[in-house]
Amino acid sequence: MSHEVVVPRIQTGTKAGIKKGWSGLIWLLKILVPISFLTALLVHFGVIYRLDFLLTPVMNWVGLPASGALVLVIGLFTGIYGTVAALSVMAFSMDHMILMAIFTLISHNLIQESIVQGNSGINPFVAAGFRLIMAFVVTFVCAKIMGVTPEQAGSAVLDIGKNQGSFLPMLREWGVVTAKLALQIFCIIMPLMVVLELAKIFNIIQIVTKICSPVVAFLGLDRSCGMLWLTAAVFGLAYGSAVIVEETRANKYDKEALTKLHLSIGVNHAMIEDPVLFLPLGIPPFWLWIPRLIAAVAVTYLFSAFSFARRLYARRACHKKIRNN
Repeated sequence: MSHEVVVPRIQTGTKAGIKKGWSGLIWLLKILVPISFLTALLVHFGVIYRLDFLLTPVMNWVGLPASGALVLVIGLFTGIYGTVAALSVMAFSMDHMILMAIFTLISHNLIQESIVQGNSGINPFVAAGFRLIMAFVVTFVCAKIMGVTPEQAGSAVLDIGKNQGSFLPMLREWGVVTAKLALQIFCIIMPLMVVLELAKIFNIIQIVTKICSPVVAFLGLDRSCGMLWLTAAVFGLAYGSAVIVEETRANKYDKEALTKLHLSIGVNHAMIEDPVLFLPLGIPPFWLWIPRLIAAVAVTYLFSAFSFARRLYARRACHKKIRNN
């Protein structure tokens, strides 16, 4: 390919990538800023710490003490960072921390990430409900395997995060944190969208998809969703949202394949950054990576089996109706 052909293509791809990246960033900030501000208010005024009654009744069911509900609520609203911060100042046994890490890795940042999924191929309420149910199910199974009981030693809770200072310092801190997060997202989205556009122009997408296809197939996903899965696996649903939304809007994906993808990445995404954040707490790597991976594989295969059974039933019902007529 000559220099005269390559340079214009690079320029075209770069411009298109920057345009899509900027559009995706603005779209994401419209979600991120109000939700993070609302969360900051809930934390500052102590409201979030009164919401633990929503989860306390089921704590024993998943092998956790009632005080663990506070950590799970923080994770649901504020994400992995909030959970790690809470666990670092609350006294729990290692087994209890493992279970709370598993729960949070699946269900963290539920509102924002469910909205992202809702804009890229699945009902946001279905996405949120499914992740929450899976968080409880996977944690329950792990608790039974580990033999963890709620009465295990080391469950005292320290008084954290309540009525911390005045409103203006909190507002200033929220502004700084949000600005840093927006900058981080900008630094990820822009080059990623440019690379993606260049990959499309130079037909590299097919090569990447082919390389990832054995992993995608093992997970029970459609091979056409390889790029979407890779984005969610590496960057997560929040950082990778612009790419995921843009791709699903720009390309026609099979509805069933897209639903299966969202169920899978809802359970298992951000496979690098999120689990690593728990390592300083001494949590064994096995529990941070393997349960989610197994659950994601199980979900896709069960969904495929259910879809096959439903099609088979519909085919037989249709055949029976025709025969009766």
